[in-house]
Amino acid sequence: MTSRLNPYISFKDTARQALEFYQQVFGGELSINTFGEYGQADTPIADLVMHGMLETPNGFTLMGADTPPGMDYTPGTTMTVSLSGDDADLLQGYWDQLSEGGNVGVPLERQMWGDTFGMVVDRFGTPWMVNIAGS
Repeated sequence: MTSRLNPYISFKDTARQALEFYQQVFGGELSINTFGEYGQADTPIADLVMHGMLETPNGFTLMGADTPPGMDYTPGTTMTVSLSGDDADLLQGYWDQLSEGGNVGVPLERQMWGDTFGMVVDRFGTPWMVNIAGS
């Protein structure tokens, strides 16, 4: 197996919904394991996501999990997911879906460095940057 670096996003009881949403946005195969599958079957967290992984046709990998009781959860403070490239239609489509119901901090528009760039926090509290390379 080759090495890879990818974001791992923590959620508070919404990991399944968020990962399924990202699967709708990016496509791909989603695998989800719950706490109940790994020894927590008779607990209140049995149906929560212990580990989820989305592998997309474009080579993206997103991982995520619900934060179990007793662990600190502070959304959006230590990570931003960056999407970049030169396929304007593809990246615009991602932006449109991620920003629906989210909070746009920087509108997706041409910037002084020549690229089209925007920042949004999606409806699950995950911050995203989208950069479309200029011509």
